[in-house]
Order: sequence, then C-alpha cells, then structure tokens
Amino acid sequence: MTDQQNTAATEEEAAPQFSLQRIYVRDLSFEAPKSPAIFRQQWEPSVGLDLNTRQKALEDDFHEVVLTLSVTVKNGDEVAFIAEVQQAGIFLIKNLDAASMSHTLGAFCPNILFPYARETLDSLVTRGSFPALMLAPVNFDALYAQELQRMQQEGGAPTVQ
Repeated sequence: MTDQQNTAATEEEAAPQFSLQRIYVRDLSFEAPKSPAIFRQQWEPSVGLDLNTRQKALEDDFHEVVLTLSVTVKNGDEVAFIAEVQQAGIFLIKNLDAASMSHTLGAFCPNILFPYARETLDSLVTRGSFPALMLAPVNFDALYAQELQRMQQEGGAPTVQ
C-alpha cells in the first residue's frame, strides 16, 4: 500500500502545474499634452497601439509576465493623449517541457492579463476626460505563432528567461 501511495505522490509532483498567484499594475502613465485646447476641437481620433510582453523567472517555479499596452491617440496631427499600462502577473508554473513553457509564458499568460490591462487603460483614459478606447480582444496565440515563425526564419528559437 505504501508503494502505491509513493507512486501516486511522485506522479502528482511530476504533473504539469499552473497557478495564478497575483495580478497587479507594474507601471501606469497618462499624458495629455494639448489639454485643455484639445477638448474644444472637433473629435476625429486616430489610435496607435503598441503591445509588448516580457517574462522573467523568479525564485523556484514562479514567473513574472508583464504585458505592456502603449496607446497614442491623435486628433488630426496633434497628440491628444498618450497612455501606457504595464499589467503584470506572477504565475507558478511547474513541470512543463521547454516548448510548453515558452507557449505558456508567451501566449497563455498574456491572454489572462489582457482584460485587466484593457480595463485599466480604459479607466485611465476616461479619467483624463476622453472616450474609452474599448480595445478589441487580441489573439496572443496567433502573435506567438508569428513570433516563432519569424525566429525560425532568422535561425533562432524562443527563449525562456
């Protein structure tokens, strides 16, 4: 009976594990350089979005993933506002092979963080007295696949830090 318990415990320890530990805002920035004059103009915005992710291994099997959304909104040729949020999470990830770990950190974790970052960004923008951005969902799996393809063409491979 003890051998069966030991085998079950060993199998459980070797099974892949994923657990979200914490979600938090790492950095937040808002700038409206043409205020208050921008509020008196006809509103015809153009939106530029930059999206970036990075990850860092912490102690043991903990990893920090940071999703950065940077938005520049112009009204005509003038910058109405610039907003940036770095939404981060700490994840416990154990017993994954290198490819699965890379996908988890590069696509799965950012998928979890994006709704929080989008809500934070919308709240920030509306506090600046601008209309909410209402960013469309992002397919991080497709972005990850594109990045893998680009790296393979360049002769590299994704790295897990």
